[in-house]
Amino acid sequence: MLKLDGVSKVYRVGAFGGRALTAVSGVGFEVGEGEVVSLIGESGSGKSTIGRMVLRLTQVSGGTITLDGRDISSIRDRKEYYRQVQGVFQDPFSCFNPIFRADRVFALIKEQYFPGVGAREWRGRVEDALESVRLDPGNVLGKYPHQLSGGQLQRMLIARAVLLDIRLLVADEIISMLDASTRIDVLNLLADLRARGLGILFVTHDLSLGNYVSDRTVVLRDGRIAEMGPTPLVFGDPRHPYTRSLLAAVPRLHTKWTDAPVDGTADGTAEERAEDLPCAYHEAAQGSRTRPGLAEVADGHFVACSGCAGAAPEEKKMKERA
Repeated sequence: MLKLDGVSKVYRVGAFGGRALTAVSGVGFEVGEGEVVSLIGESGSGKSTIGRMVLRLTQVSGGTITLDGRDISSIRDRKEYYRQVQGVFQDPFSCFNPIFRADRVFALIKEQYFPGVGAREWRGRVEDALESVRLDPGNVLGKYPHQLSGGQLQRMLIARAVLLDIRLLVADEIISMLDASTRIDVLNLLADLRARGLGILFVTHDLSLGNYVSDRTVVLRDGRIAEMGPTPLVFGDPRHPYTRSLLAAVPRLHTKWTDAPVDGTADGTAEERAEDLPCAYHEAAQGSRTRPGLAEVADGHFVACSGCAGAAPEEKKMKERA
């Protein structure tokens, strides 16, 4: 369904745009129907930039993004594209105009995509969509955004996607502002939508959530892929030092911070330094299936060179010469 191939994004910064800032470099992965793919990494790793490029909110600088083999930049009618692809973002309050009732988002959908549907039929569709995301239409329709919680607004945005019967949802940190109980509701809702065939690009910095919800995981570092593959392999057998350091930093439910070792690792041993580890990229590169800058260490499990934070060995040599 969705495929990213060598996607890059470069911003012009500084006085008169005199300097180039590379936010994303050579990223490639796929999202299939009924599949959840997590983009995981720290702040500034390029996760949201990729999501915005998929949603055509930011222009691609290099590479291609295709939907069913068709370059999304060639789709002239944006309504046609957004009929298939929608996004839900971290702050639901920013997606609603505070001077209009929250259900105006459904009125806009009707106006743009279903102008021929009668008022009574449309009301029934909206109520069905709200009930599918576990909202009581009588409690949310007709209210202003400030009268609803963040979780209710978030689910209303997902109901908008249900109304459109989209094929791909870009979920960008959609539960980071929600309380624990509401998080589970939204995650279980995503699981229900996935079971109906919806593809989900799940953008998060929370590894536990990525592990809980995703089929495949893409770990980003400085705009490059450090490691990617089936979630059980990436979490169960991390091969890149950056992935290992992220997993070591996750708080343990049954461990108090006062009992944690001073070095911050889970097992009490000093964190392995990247330069002291055998490079999984170089160990697997010979005779394995490779992608640009990545080598296959197991079936569908790819890892980048650990010595250059995701850059290919050729790029590392260029850096060293510089």
